[in-house]
Amino acid sequence: MYARCEVIHFMDPMNAVLLVVLFCFLVAALVTILKTLFTVRTYTAGVVERWGKFNRIVRPGLHVLIPYAERVFFVDLQVKQAQFQVETKTHDNVFVQIPVSVQYQVLDDKIYDAFYKLSVPQKQIESFVFNSILGHVPKLSLDETFEQQSGISVAVKTELDSIMSGFGYNILTALVTDIIPDVKVKTAMNDINAAQRAQVAAQARGEADKILKVKQAEAEAQSKALQGQGIAAERQAIIDGLRGSIENFRESVPGSTAEDVMALVLLTQYFDTLRDVGTRGGSNTIFLPNNPGAANDFMTQILAGLRGSMTHASAPPPPTQ
Repeated sequence: MYARCEVIHFMDPMNAVLLVVLFCFLVAALVTILKTLFTVRTYTAGVVERWGKFNRIVRPGLHVLIPYAERVFFVDLQVKQAQFQVETKTHDNVFVQIPVSVQYQVLDDKIYDAFYKLSVPQKQIESFVFNSILGHVPKLSLDETFEQQSGISVAVKTELDSIMSGFGYNILTALVTDIIPDVKVKTAMNDINAAQRAQVAAQARGEADKILKVKQAEAEAQSKALQGQGIAAERQAIIDGLRGSIENFRESVPGSTAEDVMALVLLTQYFDTLRDVGTRGGSNTIFLPNNPGAANDFMTQILAGLRGSMTHASAPPPPTQ
């Protein structure tokens, strides 16, 4: 009985050791399986190295590695974007900030170059962008830089693509998103633009005033022309009326002459004019002769003035020297 207990007591440590060994074996097997099987996601490639040396490139799906001999590194094939801020000076000595946005992607047929040739691709791209911008913008003035913004983008993209393709990268776009001059320069540019616009507005107002004055002068000239035509028509009507009145008077009063009729008509108009002057507002005092022969004196003076004006009108012009 005593010997049997000793055997059982001796086998308990052996069982514990076996359990520990079995557990270690299972863990090692599990690790081996995990290190053997791996998956590659879509738009990703795997670079497999065997004992530290490049062996193959694997595509998306489930793959098997040689345990403890091979390792896998994943390369992202998606489009990436990098933002850079380049400070440079234009040809007219104006410092500007130029934000550049670059979209790049690993070439599918150059995964090996993209993984092994460049350690930090974004830093290399930034260096090439700075080099390209600094080679173009200092040759341009500030206004030319704004005008050729798209041309600068094309130049940066072309140069960057030709360089990065050798490292396994494709440059999709290299956009110059803005050109930011110094604040003082921007304020001065706005002031210049505002002054130019004010000058254009002043010129436009001047042209408008000029056109308005020309139209007003044309309207006044047309009004005066119409007024002259009206006065001429009025005088023609007066002449026609006087002609009819003289003929009727001569037929009604035998022996009367045209001069008598004209004197009578002019005297009548003279007295009508005096009446209008007396009844118009603002008239104060009018002195008129009141002797019995005043009317005859008026007629004599009117006829004398009429004869003088007719003689002056019918006289030939003086000879030119």
